[in-house]
Amino acid sequence: MTHDQDVIVGIRKTVASLSLIGCLFMIGVIWLFRKYRSFVQRLILYLSIAALLDDIAYLMGDLHPDGTLCNFQAFLLTFFEWSVLLWVCCITFNLTLNIIWMTRTDKYEIVYHVLSWGVPLILACLPFIGHHYGPAGAWCWIPNQYTHWRFAIWYGPLFCLLGLMVVVYTCITVTLNRKVKRWEGTYDPDVERNKEMLKEDIKPLRAYPFIYLALSIFPLVHRIQNAISPDTMVFALVVLHALTSPLQGMVNAIVYGLDRETIVRLTPTSIKLAIQSHLNQPTLISEYPSAPVHSQDASADLSPVVDPESDPQDQEES
Repeated sequence: MTHDQDVIVGIRKTVASLSLIGCLFMIGVIWLFRKYRSFVQRLILYLSIAALLDDIAYLMGDLHPDGTLCNFQAFLLTFFEWSVLLWVCCITFNLTLNIIWMTRTDKYEIVYHVLSWGVPLILACLPFIGHHYGPAGAWCWIPNQYTHWRFAIWYGPLFCLLGLMVVVYTCITVTLNRKVKRWEGTYDPDVERNKEMLKEDIKPLRAYPFIYLALSIFPLVHRIQNAISPDTMVFALVVLHALTSPLQGMVNAIVYGLDRETIVRLTPTSIKLAIQSHLNQPTLISEYPSAPVHSQDASADLSPVVDPESDPQDQEES
């Protein structure tokens, strides 16, 4: 590897390590305080898991020679990059249903999983056809000579989805601002329910599509330049690409950690109580096993007990 490639790989691994720590922080907080009981928090959890696995793929960032290990790294990058993107799309879709149609979306959880794990698996397997994975600069992916594969598998759909997300996110922001202004100074049970939905379902999710859009700018610019001039490497663009691509988990963790509810809970006392609640699970203790009582047995228990050796006269007297 050249000195420039060493620098790029070092930057990418450092950022991926920080991002991985951020993902672990988010997953830990959601588990510790049992936030996963909320559907919105589960969406954040799934995005964090996908970003965590993506960071692990980035940490394999050494330039491997063409072969099984290189193909495996390229497969992981394609799979988890797509998974992160589709979880962001699901969150954007969820926000659209919540804000524009004011609809609860818990019923779509299974659909989100099928889409965000199944589609990436199919797309990540396609480059194995014809052996289109291999060394691609400072890491393994689809080599420069297969530009059409890069745009078919990743950048073409990415451009379309990012453009759609920009439009949808703009509509979401405009609609939300209008509704907030309309609700000011009024009291109505329906309005209060909508405000509660805004607080619980919409506010925690708003930042994550914007973060993804912002972090996608430099990778997109770099790949466009790379497609136009495949033999010319702009070192600054490659560095910015390596710096921002693995950054999703860390920025997500910063935004999540700055949430007021999270800050309130992250105190030594709250953390200690939360850990104790996980360690001391309530158990049901029963001294005697319960058994079903049939009507015939019950009537038998209520009848007098007769000693067969007792005197018949005594039985009659009794």
